[in-house]
Amino acid sequence: MTNGLRAARNARQWSQERLIREIERHAREHLMTVASTASLRVYVSEWENGKRPISERYAKILRALLGITDDELHGRKASPPPQEADGYDALVSRIDAAQNVSLTMVKTFMDQTELLRTVDRQMGAASLVDQMTGHLSTLEDALTFAVLPETRRPVAQALAGAATLAAWQALDAGAVERAWRHYELGKRAAKEADAPMYLAHATAEQAYVLCDAGRPAVAVQLIRDAQSVGRAALSPRLRAWLYAAEAEICAKAGLPDDCRRALDQAMRCLPSGEEARDPDMLSIFLNEGHLTRWRGNVLSLLGDDDAVGSLYVALDAVDPTFIRATAGLRCDLAQAHLARGEYDQAADHLQQARLIASRTGSVRHRRRIEQLTQRL
Repeated sequence: MTNGLRAARNARQWSQERLIREIERHAREHLMTVASTASLRVYVSEWENGKRPISERYAKILRALLGITDDELHGRKASPPPQEADGYDALVSRIDAAQNVSLTMVKTFMDQTELLRTVDRQMGAASLVDQMTGHLSTLEDALTFAVLPETRRPVAQALAGAATLAAWQALDAGAVERAWRHYELGKRAAKEADAPMYLAHATAEQAYVLCDAGRPAVAVQLIRDAQSVGRAALSPRLRAWLYAAEAEICAKAGLPDDCRRALDQAMRCLPSGEEARDPDMLSIFLNEGHLTRWRGNVLSLLGDDDAVGSLYVALDAVDPTFIRATAGLRCDLAQAHLARGEYDQAADHLQQARLIASRTGSVRHRRRIEQLTQRL
């Protein structure tokens, strides 16, 4: 109980007073009743020191504010469900229920993932942790008790997509171990579904965990492995996305020639036109405008003067519903201005990025903002 709450609060660089204000704000917005400010000060201190259990009412608020699971909040490892002494009847019942999972039900699962993706894109991941945890649990149960391949494969593909989204949300919230485990789940599900595009995407995004952890060289190897996973089965848009991701990670690994080569390959692979969504891989959004922004980000990492122009073009064209992407774009512009010694412009963009990161609860962006701020 002690380390979970304190660690999540510290990851956001919130004081106890800031946490109390956020609890009160959340309560006002959701018409909930909470204790007085003075009492909350006592509660937070006692929660973090293990002197008071966190009630479910406050746990629900804290999970939404901090973007963590119940196990992470209480600082405990997830435990397997208890087994019945003679559970054959229950097992057979669950197997029979899974057998009745139809393609209509699978579409419902995927629609739910799409809804969570849309809310995440517009509002951030922190408030979705309970919904995402429940969604993954439902999909895992459906797959666990499905028996025949024709039932398992579509459920596995739905799970692969949901697990990869959950992993990216966890990474954004600073829960890196949860992110890694979700990526592993997504990869296993993609393999069972025989869905190379889903496997390539999950593997490539997992490379970002390694990169954020200070292992960019290994991340480069992993993202190149992701490209070889699908080979001819990859759509042109996904292949372009993979090359752009490789370029970004190569830049962070100090491989400028490899980085530029990957950028050129991304441009060659990208389908023409304004359409951004890949119909075969719904989690991929990439058109010329998105790639211009990505190119600017990569060039800013290399300290290239061309980065600023590309990034301002991208800022003018950015979809206003891509809130988290906008925060990243502001960070990219700050980095590009810093490389040119333009500190006032960099500070302005960091201020905008900080406001957006505060709205979305993005620990990942907040860390980058602080790193860039130290260079001012």
